[in-house]
Amino acid sequence: VQLQASGGGLVQAEDSLRLSCAASGRTFSAYKMGWFRQAPGKEREFVAGISRNTAITYYADSVKGRFTISRDNAKNTVYLQMNSLKSEDTAVYFCAAGEARAGWSSERNYDYWGQGTQVTVSS
Repeated sequence: VQLQASGGGLVQAEDSLRLSCAASGRTFSAYKMGWFRQAPGKEREFVAGISRNTAITYYADSVKGRFTISRDNAKNTVYLQMNSLKSEDTAVYFCAAGEARAGWSSERNYDYWGQGTQVTVSS
């Protein structure tokens, strides 16, 4: 499956931003989806994940209560709504698709990756 992330940009602290990730090539609903991010000089880290049928969502503690992951299987798209953005949210955000197996937060749980979209939060 091919993934294309979009929606990044430069925003002010406390602003909101919505990222999108469009999938193509295979049955989107067959994959759990996740968002990861990588800040300059840091390792890539898990942000949020959502199950194939949207019943389960999972968040990193750092974004819980501020970010919301959702998906529209009819549109082959996963979203990341980011509210109350902080400067520490500045990173390149990646979407990822994983086949059915346990686990959310490790990169090993995902098989396909998008190219990333830059989010910069200015304080």
